[in-house]
Amino acid sequence: MFSRAAFTNLSRGITARNAITKNTKWAQRAFAAEAGQSEVVLVGCGAPNRGMGWYHAVQMLEGRCPSASLDYIVEPWFLGGGAEGPGGPEFAEWAKDSTAKYGTTFGTSVAELPAPKQPRCALISGRTADNPRLVTECIAAGCKTIILEKPGAPTVAELQGVMDEAAAAGVEVLMGYNKNVCKYVRKTREFAETVDGSHVTFVSNNAYENTPESLGECFERNAEGMLKNMAIHELALLASFYDVTVSNIESVEVDKEFSSLQTLKGPSGKDFTDFDKAKFTIKTKTGKAVSVQADRCGGDVSYAMVTDADGKELFRHSMPDEEDEANVSVLEAKYPGAMPYFFSQDPDYITVKERVAQLCAKGEPAKDIATIDIAINALEVGEYLTPLMTKYLTE
Repeated sequence: MFSRAAFTNLSRGITARNAITKNTKWAQRAFAAEAGQSEVVLVGCGAPNRGMGWYHAVQMLEGRCPSASLDYIVEPWFLGGGAEGPGGPEFAEWAKDSTAKYGTTFGTSVAELPAPKQPRCALISGRTADNPRLVTECIAAGCKTIILEKPGAPTVAELQGVMDEAAAAGVEVLMGYNKNVCKYVRKTREFAETVDGSHVTFVSNNAYENTPESLGECFERNAEGMLKNMAIHELALLASFYDVTVSNIESVEVDKEFSSLQTLKGPSGKDFTDFDKAKFTIKTKTGKAVSVQADRCGGDVSYAMVTDADGKELFRHSMPDEEDEANVSVLEAKYPGAMPYFFSQDPDYITVKERVAQLCAKGEPAKDIATIDIAINALEVGEYLTPLMTKYLTE
């Protein structure tokens, strides 16, 4: 439920234009979505500098997604039970500043949103386990379009349920798989098409410290596991462009020398088992082959490469590339301490939100944005690979 006390604390000193009305606990935003824009509701913001939802908010509030007007932010944890805990005071300060500067309204309940004034789009960036419930609430709140962050739901069955519910309500659900629109993916695919017998490998790196403490925190926070979290972006690429589905997999070759499976204690003291590194090649029944390599501690540069039939590297394109590095440097200075991957993927996050907002507001096709069907295929492959690779690495 919405916390009146939390909102009152954030709103103290804000002008009367944001006053709470008699009919809703949500303030009416002064600078709301205009005709031709999508009225965006961000559900699950997370902590400043750490939450993916927070970075989505920053991009929209700064006007970098012109078709998306971020009118409402729903954050039940930091405006509720987590207000006094780690990250709570920082969130409260950021929310207060954002309310004053942009007029965006903060609250804790999707159910208490006022009726939409323009076509409403929800961007759900909360915990994976909460996503099916949040989709139901967003549909009830009049959302026409929903952007669902990876992997969409904890299981294939639950994600299928989300798709069925949305389809019955006439709501389009698209996925935040930003790598589908990344420059390095596009350029690599284009080059590979010019070389007979070429092979593509997608390499995904994160910049966690290679310590039990850092990886243990990562394992607990992303408890669905690497192949349904970090590497799910690559599985979505495989589903989108290489016909990879569970029913079309002919073989999986696991690189045992590279891959690593660990059991570590998270901050709660509980044990979590996951891959800190994984590499595999999938061959399909339709004659395609593609490889994925993921490393939690591999740094902040991801890339894709093309090799010939003998394994000789012919082409590589990184994210960020030299063209993007200047933007990364600017963002690092502007948001010190934020997660490094926010900056390297900054343009692609914008592209996803802008294309979906244009779809919601104007009906324009959301080119190359992953559909929920792709997400189901990717998640199904992740569920298939996890026990297969676990068994292989523990034998």
